[in-house]
Amino acid sequence: MERNEVELSRKWKIEDIFETEAAWEAAFQELSQKLNFSSWKGTLHTAENALAFFKKQDEIGAQFSRLYVYALMKQNEDAREAEGNVRLSKAASLLARFGAELSFVDPELLALPEETLKGWIEDPRFADHDYMLRSLLRSKAHVLSESEEKLLAMASEATGSFSKIFSMINNADLDLPTVLWNGEQTRLTHGLFGMILSAGDRELRQDAFRKYYGAYIRLGNTIAENYYGAVKSTVFGMRASHYDSCLGMALARTDVPPAIYQNLLDCVNENVSLMHDYIRFRKEALGLEEQHMYDIYAPIVSEGEIRLPYEEAHTFVVEGLSVLGEDYQELLRKAKEERWIDVEETAGKRSGAYSISAPGVHPYVLLNYHPDTRDIFTLAHELGHAMHSYYSEKHQPLAKANYRIFVAEVASTVNEVLLLHHILNTTKDDNVKKYVLNYHLDQLRATLFRQTQFAMFEYEAHKMVEEGNPLTKQNLYDLYYDLNRKIYGDGIVHDEEIGYEWSRIPHFYTPFYVYQYATGITSAVSIANRILKEGKPAVDAYKKFLSSGGSDSPAELLKLAGVDLTKKEAFDTVMQDFADTLAALKALVL
Repeated sequence: MERNEVELSRKWKIEDIFETEAAWEAAFQELSQKLNFSSWKGTLHTAENALAFFKKQDEIGAQFSRLYVYALMKQNEDAREAEGNVRLSKAASLLARFGAELSFVDPELLALPEETLKGWIEDPRFADHDYMLRSLLRSKAHVLSESEEKLLAMASEATGSFSKIFSMINNADLDLPTVLWNGEQTRLTHGLFGMILSAGDRELRQDAFRKYYGAYIRLGNTIAENYYGAVKSTVFGMRASHYDSCLGMALARTDVPPAIYQNLLDCVNENVSLMHDYIRFRKEALGLEEQHMYDIYAPIVSEGEIRLPYEEAHTFVVEGLSVLGEDYQELLRKAKEERWIDVEETAGKRSGAYSISAPGVHPYVLLNYHPDTRDIFTLAHELGHAMHSYYSEKHQPLAKANYRIFVAEVASTVNEVLLLHHILNTTKDDNVKKYVLNYHLDQLRATLFRQTQFAMFEYEAHKMVEEGNPLTKQNLYDLYYDLNRKIYGDGIVHDEEIGYEWSRIPHFYTPFYVYQYATGITSAVSIANRILKEGKPAVDAYKKFLSSGGSDSPAELLKLAGVDLTKKEAFDTVMQDFADTLAALKALVL
């Protein structure tokens, strides 16, 4: 389907950011001309000047964010259009310039006496920026001289190109073959591949699996070299900023205690037998002599699939989240009515789904919707992101509105868990119960175990480069294949193709992002369980978290909703949830 064939009601209203592309261009030119902070150099030693500077920085940052978000969204509508790619490149160049213009700020602030910065942190006039100042003090050993910081900022445009290259490979240039779908030879897409893996036709799953991965294998050397470049750029930044490791840099920059990362790895390593038990159960329930990796998404009870057109799916999600209150439901309705959501999969459109927010406007959601259970939950998931952004921007000043990536997957997954329990509590159809229990186990498999597998992979890949070893198609294959065997055990055939799964994961180009999906679902299960047990008090506490933006460290903000990831309780809770769900499904199936 081409974009011009999609109904207007199913396209996001991007003109809420800029009415026309010409208006974007005019705003771009205006910001380009006034993006000059040189007059502020050497003036930040007084509280009055610092406050005035922070205000201007916030205002220009919001203007730039709107420019960049619009450019990204337009390019994501159709990556084949040259004009959209040029616009996004211009926005990226402006971002690099923005960073270079501000390169003097951190060194200048850190040159001030520590007592001065601590005094500002305690000063109510700096309330909008106190967390930023605290974070700055923590980073003191890693902030370079002004000229060095400027050079790093200027280099970011080049070192950040590997993600864009992969995006073009993945969304525009990947030569995906055809498969027999609904009686017709149909070209594979990322969305169709996901649907086929969840379908009951095993021969079709096998055919699609081999053909889909075959497209990546044919480009394996190119993708491996591109990923090697991405990792090298991260290692360069790590060494330039005097961190001990890429992981250490990522945790420090996101203000995440190392104990949380260690708790996650310990949790998965200590409970991997639960995953092995689930995989063996799937094999028995599906009646397979041999279970393959292309069977891993196949529903145990295919007739329990929930298939709803988009409009009905949206209503279903709104009803399923009623426990969060009428105000929350009204915002979900508003998102549909005011066209915050881009629904259809079209030629050239970015694959997958995401939510993004334009400061001073409202959040947006990109979907590639298909009428199946997975995409109904995806809708709930992305609306959770959108609501988190909405509440944070409503209740926090510009400087604190953006929440850390670490907590970004919590609200989205809370929505999914609550929707799951709504279905289990309201349906009388055992097949539906089986299906959604199976779905939840697969959600935990994919988000807790699989994302931790991803985290293990990128940790080892970065460590290899840190130690001076290259990354190649073969050693990346070997690394991923061995981790796959560790996570899934002996209840499944580890097909050769699965060793190349790393080559299709976009998030690997944002180093040490993926583990946060696993901590996110860990937090979400704990929060959802609390909401279902305690009701309004837990909902109120949760909305305080939603409204907290980036006002403190992510670990502290999660405590507002009753979750402390520096302790093992939440990790024990999510593993118990996995065990209980598996027991419930076994009772219905065996």
